[in-house]
Amino acid sequence: MKISYNWLSQFIYTTKTPDEISLILTDIGLEVESLEKVQAIPGGLEGLVVGYVKTCVQHPNADRLRITQVNVGNADDIQIVCGAANVAAGQKVIVATVGTTVYPIAGEPFKINKSKIRGEVSEGMICAEDEIGLGNSHEGIMVLEDTAVAGTPAQSYFQLKDDFLFEIGLTPNRADAASHLGVARDLAAFLRMDITMPDLSAFKPDHLQLPIPVEVMNDDACVRYSSLTLTGITVKESPDWLKEKLQIIGIRPINNVVDITNYVLHELGQPLHAFDSSTITGGKVIVRNAVEGEVFVTLDGVERKLSIEDLMICNAEKPMCIAGVFGGAESGVSLSTTSVFLESACFSPVAVRKTSKRFGLKTDASFRFERGTDPEMTIYALKRAALLIKEIAGGEIASEVYDYYPNPIASFKVTLSYHHVNRLIGASIPSETVKEIIEALNIKVLESTPEGLELEVPSYKVDVTREVDVIEEVLRIYGYNNIAIPTQIRASLSYGAKPDKESVRNHIAELLSSNAFSEILTNSLTKSVYSESPETAVRILNPLSSDLDVMRQSLLYSGLEAIVYNQNRRNVDLKFYEFGKVYETNLTGFKETQRLSVFMTGSKVSAQWNHEVKDVAFYNLKAVVDAVLKRLAVAGLVETDFNSSQFNQASQYKKGDKTLVYFGMVSKGILKKLDIDQSVYYADFDWDLINKSIRKNKITYKEVSKFPAVRRDLSLLLDKAVTFSQLKQLAFRTEKNLLKEVNVFDVYEGKSLPEGKKSYAISFLLQDEEKTLTDKQIDSVMNKLIFTFGKEVEAEVRK
Repeated sequence: MKISYNWLSQFIYTTKTPDEISLILTDIGLEVESLEKVQAIPGGLEGLVVGYVKTCVQHPNADRLRITQVNVGNADDIQIVCGAANVAAGQKVIVATVGTTVYPIAGEPFKINKSKIRGEVSEGMICAEDEIGLGNSHEGIMVLEDTAVAGTPAQSYFQLKDDFLFEIGLTPNRADAASHLGVARDLAAFLRMDITMPDLSAFKPDHLQLPIPVEVMNDDACVRYSSLTLTGITVKESPDWLKEKLQIIGIRPINNVVDITNYVLHELGQPLHAFDSSTITGGKVIVRNAVEGEVFVTLDGVERKLSIEDLMICNAEKPMCIAGVFGGAESGVSLSTTSVFLESACFSPVAVRKTSKRFGLKTDASFRFERGTDPEMTIYALKRAALLIKEIAGGEIASEVYDYYPNPIASFKVTLSYHHVNRLIGASIPSETVKEIIEALNIKVLESTPEGLELEVPSYKVDVTREVDVIEEVLRIYGYNNIAIPTQIRASLSYGAKPDKESVRNHIAELLSSNAFSEILTNSLTKSVYSESPETAVRILNPLSSDLDVMRQSLLYSGLEAIVYNQNRRNVDLKFYEFGKVYETNLTGFKETQRLSVFMTGSKVSAQWNHEVKDVAFYNLKAVVDAVLKRLAVAGLVETDFNSSQFNQASQYKKGDKTLVYFGMVSKGILKKLDIDQSVYYADFDWDLINKSIRKNKITYKEVSKFPAVRRDLSLLLDKAVTFSQLKQLAFRTEKNLLKEVNVFDVYEGKSLPEGKKSYAISFLLQDEEKTLTDKQIDSVMNKLIFTFGKEVEAEVRK
């Protein structure tokens, strides 16, 4: 939000410099993100002076040029060659002297140099208004009043003042500060000063010849509606002071009536809208909800299809404006407008926000309505704008003020305890100071006791509804920096639920990151075409776009989109993981589940001269899944095949009847849908279920064995249907004490083997925690394993 220092000074007089005010505003909660010196006119007319044309004669070598002798306040006159048809002796003009940089309305700035024009010396330039940024006319040079004094700086003659622009990072709860008045209120409270409000004593209707009645059909969305009419106005360019005010804060001037509504908006924080009264067919304004599917053309020329939830300002036949958001193309003020209907309303923040989001329209008006405007400001702002229109555009007020306010919003009543103030702030603030700050904030004290205050909060403070809110207001103005940091901190022990979910998540994140995986964070909104079960998808009521219309049901597609993004930028060897939530609906309502996804694609390791490049395979992903489960010490898992349209090949780990994780190669159909042309391996952990599974895990510590481990290998001939997981389970069931690890290090299928057979080369790690193993013990274990494999899966030992 942009705030002008000079504009702010109209409300509150202070000798504080812009830098000092910047620090004050930041201290009281209106953080100043930047402060810059600005000029309404580029260059600020520096170097330009008032000149007196003493003589003007025809140039001897050019019919359209004249040679002038000009006094610019110095002892010696200067000679200027001028091509303007209206230049003449005796005129007071604006002169750009040698060395001055001129900033024209059109084109780039240029510097004035001493030069020769058709053989005659020229030591400056007599300026037209468009050449120095004062207007658009280029019909001739600017001729000033006779009272102008030669040598007077143009900046002083035109009464231009440098301004300073505060860029304030306004938080969403501070709707009351979304204007120059709002900022001035806070500044005045801090400085304990009064505010000077615009004088409206001159307001009165001139006649009642153009009454336009208003009918409000939705009291919930339209809290208050105030209006009046003006006739006999002349729509034209705004005066310089008004254009400068708007240009300083980045608003483009349009015409005097529209500029006044924008001026009052940024001055008082109350949005206004002016309608050409001739477009109000039926002589009546109706505030109603749109008809579903109704078409409306907005000021930007875009045709928009309305929803029944959109509140509209209409005439007797059709809509004229989207309430609180954007005006219509047909009812706006133009150069032919001679009478206006002026609206000042308070609309429901929820209604405006929904409509603004639906159409993707963000305006200065919707910004304020969405955060909540002051219902008590509508009439004041209306009168302020009406008087300015009379002053600048002429015309007369042609109706009484119409005011529809069926359910007045009562001021909030709050009981404040001095004890609670000191307890929450953490410092002892004198009760007199607390009361003084509250009164400076325009919060009315209804009753005062030694223990506290009974207060009435003004309606413009929409976020101050509780005692704690008032205490926050007191602390803001008292100053956060005035609260000393205590030297002692008191805290009580707290016992959280186990396991500590954040700690567990961090452990696994560290594990994956240390193994070259990158963590990603993707949008939980996605396309409905990605939904595996559209009937259970959580749909967005007001989607920002068709690509973000449902909540995701899986982390798969958002991760694949990240892979596509990287592959399009030639990053093809990828390892990603993401902790995120997925969403669905069920019979009881909405359900969200925490998941962990892991993605692998491309080469196992980056290409190097000293090793062969190998693509990621299923077992590389399985090793990662096993490492995560091992780190979590999840016991009692059973591996089985996993059948899903998402995968070409997949497995799952189950505990009882619950699937903790499934993983495999993503199906080619899905990859083709996203234009991915290489294999992708994906694992999906049910993170909520994993946290439940490890809830009863106990951390035990034991000494590292002093005795060596022994490895033995077996090469087994097996049926192709037998899995390594089966062999591993059989091995640990056969030997529970000495067997520590079982791994497969080679798989072979070829012509030399019988039909339907394969060969597994498996390693077994044996260790006794209390003594060194003997050959006899080792052979005994291996013989038992061979016997079990032969009996259970008909395995044969290859010699």
